[in-house]
Amino acid sequence: MRLLSSRRIARARWVQQSVAFVAASYLKFVWNTTRFVTEPADIYSRIDPEMPIIIAMWHGQHFLMPFIRKPHHRAKVLVSMHRDGEMNALTAERLGTGTIRGSGTHGTDFHKKGGVTAFHEMLRALEDGYNLAVTADVPKVSRVAGLGIVKLAQLSGRPIYPMAIATRRRHVLRNWDRSTINLPFSHGGRVVGDPIRVPRDADDVQLEAIRVQIEQAMNAVTQRAYDLAEGKSLVEEKAGGARG
Repeated sequence: MRLLSSRRIARARWVQQSVAFVAASYLKFVWNTTRFVTEPADIYSRIDPEMPIIIAMWHGQHFLMPFIRKPHHRAKVLVSMHRDGEMNALTAERLGTGTIRGSGTHGTDFHKKGGVTAFHEMLRALEDGYNLAVTADVPKVSRVAGLGIVKLAQLSGRPIYPMAIATRRRHVLRNWDRSTINLPFSHGGRVVGDPIRVPRDADDVQLEAIRVQIEQAMNAVTQRAYDLAEGKSLVEEKAGGARG
């Protein structure tokens, strides 16, 4: 009875709204107390002419993503249909990002998770000029890019930009996606990779090759973001300049 009661309370709208308020406030605090190095430094001047774009991120590494949006950017994010997704959606909306509800899968139950409807909503959002933030990996299969984001780029004609944000001070959870809770008063790295485009007439072999390319690019920007957050690459670059 107590378990059922706890679940019922957790589903209450006022509870979810309260959690979303606290989460959004905390993330703002983290963002405002973290000193970031952005690479490339001119990324906004590069991507603005290309908008709308598809932003690829890994599950569990996405909590600070709403803050990359500039005031003139229109953006939406794909949020899971899972019950935890409701609080994530409310938090994102409090931070000024619209949401589309749905989940990806490697199996045959795509339609059961709102995937087909969400896919069409994402296509419409891109047509309407919204940038889309999408997790490249699907639930329960961490750091393995799915074909969903590839098909989205193929049918929309919009480029995929791999992106990662990392902070030196963080807490990593022991769950399937290694969710990272960013901590305040830290140093961070924000890294965006080169755009990846998917030809409209790409066949299955090409789509798989691009899927692998996205996966490799995501791993590369993620590692680079952590290196910048830890100051490793900056130290190496300074040392190299001194030797030269």
